[in-house]
Amino acid sequence: MRITIIGSGNVATHLSAAFKNAGHSIAQVYSRSMHNAALLAYHVGAEAIDKPEDINADTDIFILAIKDDAIPAFIPHLSSFDKLIVHTSGAVDMQEILKLSDKAGVFYPLQTFSKTKELNFWDVPLCIEGADETITKTLEELARSISNNVYRVNSAQRKVLHLAAVFACNFTNHLYGIGEQLLAGSDMSFDMLRPLIAETADKIKQHSPADVQTGPAIRNDEFTMQAHLQMLDGKPGLQELYTLLSQDIIKNHNKPNGDK
Repeated sequence: MRITIIGSGNVATHLSAAFKNAGHSIAQVYSRSMHNAALLAYHVGAEAIDKPEDINADTDIFILAIKDDAIPAFIPHLSSFDKLIVHTSGAVDMQEILKLSDKAGVFYPLQTFSKTKELNFWDVPLCIEGADETITKTLEELARSISNNVYRVNSAQRKVLHLAAVFACNFTNHLYGIGEQLLAGSDMSFDMLRPLIAETADKIKQHSPADVQTGPAIRNDEFTMQAHLQMLDGKPGLQELYTLLSQDIIKNHNKPNGDK
């Protein structure tokens, strides 16, 4: 397919590379920053543009890989071309495109992306949705050209999936950062936690997270939890976060005191 990429961030970068490697042609890369557009366009052999009026109709599909709140405002720049328009958001309803075009879809990659970190795109789950069966099949074919994990997911399901991903990925990564800060305050390295994090992630490859939960909260170990809260004295935000998470673990697991 001939593809136009709207955006030059992490998602746009990885998607563009995957499409190029699969033999698709990237027609244009748009970004508000010409520097960013040119950098990505150079790597995928596309034309770099930084003005919406420079977007042309010589494409099969427009893929919006931009911030969620920028999607509705950008669609009018594309709707007059009568070409397929899809966004890559986990939280934006396909209806935002359907307001202006019946050639609408969603192409949502469920992964955390960083420009500096390479990944095997064949392993990335791609969640697709189309305004009709023909569009859905087109997006499914495009998705299968770059990934072995393709799912049909409607807008309501995708919003739940995105919420779950925020808890499982974004919040978890933030907690890693808190752990790093606590260690740094006592002259210890985050490297000491890496094996623990790796083992936790490895467990859930074959088990439900609920079945492998450990720690003082699941044991209802009040002595240890109170000691931890005292160590966080002067950090009310972390104390509140620790208490909320501990209480939720206790509520959801409800194991007798002393069980591990």
